[in-house]
Amino acid sequence: MRQLSAALGSAAFFVAAPGTVVGLGPWFVTRWRLPDPDTYPVALMVLGGVLIVVGLIPPVAAFARFARAGGTPMPAAPTTHLVVAGFNRYVRNPMYAGLLVVIVGQALLFARWELILYAGFFWAVTAAFVRWYEEPTLAQQYGAEYEAYRLAVPAWIPRVPPRRG
Repeated sequence: MRQLSAALGSAAFFVAAPGTVVGLGPWFVTRWRLPDPDTYPVALMVLGGVLIVVGLIPPVAAFARFARAGGTPMPAAPTTHLVVAGFNRYVRNPMYAGLLVVIVGQALLFARWELILYAGFFWAVTAAFVRWYEEPTLAQQYGAEYEAYRLAVPAWIPRVPPRRG
């Protein structure tokens, strides 16, 4: 039953938080109107669409992983153990990084450069939240386990794992 409530909580939080950031916010700017393909390169629109899809993969995967671990990414309903699998093996903030990619993809798809400023604002607010709330909270909650993870995995730019054999 814990996993079911975690899955429902994660789904609700996904709609509320990332849904607002990459759905409602950009909609206010774009109204989902595509540019005229006669005046704007279709290749940039296609690249934007690809970035949107690729950028959604880490947040969706992370939300599912949190639900399987019996919690949510929401600070009010965390997992009992630190989640360090999946995309979290390569970057500590895969959800935020993925959402940034989605916003950049939307800027390209809709030819709305205001969304690049929006992405910068989103990153600044998120980075401040991570630095002054999320990291101290995780350090307090998970102790040495989080500290070792923090030292091993970069916050924003994914690390490339070493090659095996």
